[in-house]
Amino acid sequence: MTNTVIDPQSLAARLQTGQRTVLLDVRWALGDPHGHEHYLEGHLPGALYVDLDAELAGHGIPQDGRHPLPSEQDFQAAARRWGISAGDLVVAYDDSGNMASARLWWLLRHAGFPSVSLLDGGLAGWREAGLPLESGSVSAVAGEIGIVFGSMPVISLPEAGDWSEHGVLLDARADERYRGEVEPVDPRAGHIPGAVSAPTSENLAADKKFLSVSELAARFAALGVSGDTEVAVYCGSGVTAAHQVAALEIAGVRAALFPGSFSAWSQHPELPVEVS
Repeated sequence: MTNTVIDPQSLAARLQTGQRTVLLDVRWALGDPHGHEHYLEGHLPGALYVDLDAELAGHGIPQDGRHPLPSEQDFQAAARRWGISAGDLVVAYDDSGNMASARLWWLLRHAGFPSVSLLDGGLAGWREAGLPLESGSVSAVAGEIGIVFGSMPVISLPEAGDWSEHGVLLDARADERYRGEVEPVDPRAGHIPGAVSAPTSENLAADKKFLSVSELAARFAALGVSGDTEVAVYCGSGVTAAHQVAALEIAGVRAALFPGSFSAWSQHPELPVEVS
């Protein structure tokens, strides 16, 4: 598997030998505002808490979506607070199979920082490996990372609307939201016309670890994705779609992210929505 992920045993060995590693805990889930409390109760030794809403997203108008990308300046300030400098390996994790921490992975990659991995299986995988946790807060010596966005492909709202004419647009939300049967947070239900349902949860095995390279390749091939396919991904607000981008990378496919995702699309009443 690519360096998109690192297994718990390899990370533990790295930490034991003192190699430069920054551990970032991105405990966040839709409907659960208590990520920081969960972090304080138990996290990887030395891991810092990252607030997804405050540090991994900007704050714009509703038409920008619920989690627009942060500015370069704001993200650089946050990354330096976390202690990141050139030469570090950053490992991000959460307690939901990397559904939230993939946003941090994607942002660092978008910023041109290649040495970032997701902890395969997240916190559950670390626990299952019998590795220790610690409680309480952690701080870091300020880092020196420089941020310039542009290293990962991104598509705009108009491009999302036209994408299915020449490529595959994957909707990473749950099937029932794609079909328009339920919509818990956004103003309209359904999906962007032409999008293909591809729930992010299906990137993972029962233990919340990523499927193997061959299994992911087969999954995406069944959705119409091949080596030369132009692929873009969206979800509700651009968070779990980053997980899909990571899974596609593991499978050997480079994919673009629509950051505004359906939370932006659904705020434009002039734009069509399909239900099925």
